[in-house]
Amino acid sequence: MPSSASNKRHFIIVGVLVVITTFALGFLLNGVLPLPEQGVTQADTVDNLFRVHMWLIAFLSALVGVFMVYSFVVFRRARREDEGDHFEGNTTLEVLWTAIPLVLVVVFAFIGVRTLSDITASTPNDLAIQVTGQQWSWVFGYPNGTTNAELVVPVDQPLLLEMTSNDVIHSFWVPEWRMKQDLVPGMTTHINFTPKAIGEFTLACNQACGLSHTSMYAKVRVVTAAEYTAWLDEQAVVQGIQPADQAALDVQTAAN
Repeated sequence: MPSSASNKRHFIIVGVLVVITTFALGFLLNGVLPLPEQGVTQADTVDNLFRVHMWLIAFLSALVGVFMVYSFVVFRRARREDEGDHFEGNTTLEVLWTAIPLVLVVVFAFIGVRTLSDITASTPNDLAIQVTGQQWSWVFGYPNGTTNAELVVPVDQPLLLEMTSNDVIHSFWVPEWRMKQDLVPGMTTHINFTPKAIGEFTLACNQACGLSHTSMYAKVRVVTAAEYTAWLDEQAVVQGIQPADQAALDVQTAAN
């Protein structure tokens, strides 16, 4: 590639334009694509990964777009008979555009693995809840033996959701909880959450599962620990199952 003051000037101009465009696109993407409320502690880790990806998308888009538009405008064909200069290539440039993407892939693979490890980490005091998907409804099984079409969980309590499907593949997704997990017939899948925001949310199936897929929703309620215990006991009475404290008392009485 010919080396001249003119070529150096072009590269400097393009470099500045790439930086400016990257910042403009980055702020635009993160501004016009706001993320939902963070409903679980894992959401912050996921959101950080999203933001890093947005900045990478902005940089790569600027890198390609600025070079392309600048070349179209500045190096458009002149009205002359002679041909332009011929050159074979630039080894340094070819090494860079091979090495930099490779490094980026490795870095983002590392970030992805770390993120997945963080958001799927279990704790010894996980509250296990069974989740069953079927066309086109949800059923949740609680530790005291009750089942319900509503998912009710205590705030700040690590959860282990054990999932399966009775028919086709479904997908558990609460937007405020960020992560989604497929429910596969014949096997049990798992996902961990720690709710941090009290309130009502909506669970949706995020995998096309048949004619009524778009109506496969369930209510999710995050409540205080006391409200959760009271609700569990109430459901146990309604469904004819002894509350956990009464069952423990009966066992103790029988032993005596």
